[in-house]
Amino acid sequence: MRFAKVDARHYCGIDLHSRSMYVCVMDREGEIRFHRNLPNNFDIFHKYINPFLPDMAIGVESSCYYYWLADACREAGIPFYLGHAYYMKSIHGGKVKNDKVDSKKIADLLRCNLFPLAYPYPRKMRPTRDLLRRRHYFMWRRASTYSHLQLTCAQHGIIDLEPNIVKDKVRRNQLLNLFDNPELRMMIALDLMFIEFLDPVIAKLERHIRQQARYHNHLDYQILRSIPGVGEILALIILYETHDIKRFKTVQRYSSYSGVVKCDRESGGKKMAAKNTKIRNPYLKWAFGEIILKAQVCEPKIAKLYNRMKSKYGVGRAKSIMAHRFAVATYFMLKNKQAFDVDRFVQTSK
Repeated sequence: MRFAKVDARHYCGIDLHSRSMYVCVMDREGEIRFHRNLPNNFDIFHKYINPFLPDMAIGVESSCYYYWLADACREAGIPFYLGHAYYMKSIHGGKVKNDKVDSKKIADLLRCNLFPLAYPYPRKMRPTRDLLRRRHYFMWRRASTYSHLQLTCAQHGIIDLEPNIVKDKVRRNQLLNLFDNPELRMMIALDLMFIEFLDPVIAKLERHIRQQARYHNHLDYQILRSIPGVGEILALIILYETHDIKRFKTVQRYSSYSGVVKCDRESGGKKMAAKNTKIRNPYLKWAFGEIILKAQVCEPKIAKLYNRMKSKYGVGRAKSIMAHRFAVATYFMLKNKQAFDVDRFVQTSK
């Protein structure tokens, strides 16, 4: 957890929503100078906070609505701090909760230098990153439809079905001939129509992403492509979700951010089950878990190592260990600007 170190004359805490924001401005002594609800319009907001400028800092809890406000504050030269939502709730959680109270607590955290920082993603690369996340959503929906087709067949005793037939564009229409019931045939037909609809959407999205992403950080992209089994899209996901490896001071922080390690929870000498497993980047966690599935096919040395780990730890734990190893390797590759070295990777894993 990193805290913002802010030294200003006035501190502005904003509880931001989709259409409105509750604004609280207080001075160094904690006296509230302005406290009211405003619409999400930067011109109106700037009009009310203008008497407190230029020596004022703004703090906002991280949510899906902060993009416009962060960009407008940067253009206006106003210091903007994005707060980590989970940590902020842990610090200032109270019995009473509403917009007015939350905005005051955010301003208090900023004033007392207890404001936990989140990473405000840069505006230039943000649209491409969000497109990659949207592609991930479409891929997940298509994969869940594949699973539903296989589940429907298994429910009705069709167990000799080839696993990859649902992904075959030519043969998957044969699934309709396996059912006589009109309702079941309709359900299978709808699933097939949904898959056929998503296929060109995903392909179009990937073409656009490839065209836009190549201009942002070509060197790091080529370094990531040197990992066995990492293709264009997987390299772009890791690149855009990481953005700048320098923002992680240690490899432990990067591994924690990627969700490939578990955080210890201990009190009074007793270890407890982890309740903070969602404090991570789910897209990086998925990417590092996906690498091993393809790397073992492309590189025999990695396949040998992975098989040895499976025999010793089991499939689940072996995948977790390999995902952690790939995250560590990625960190040092991007930090030192070096390509992937399979011999070093295998030796380090031993």
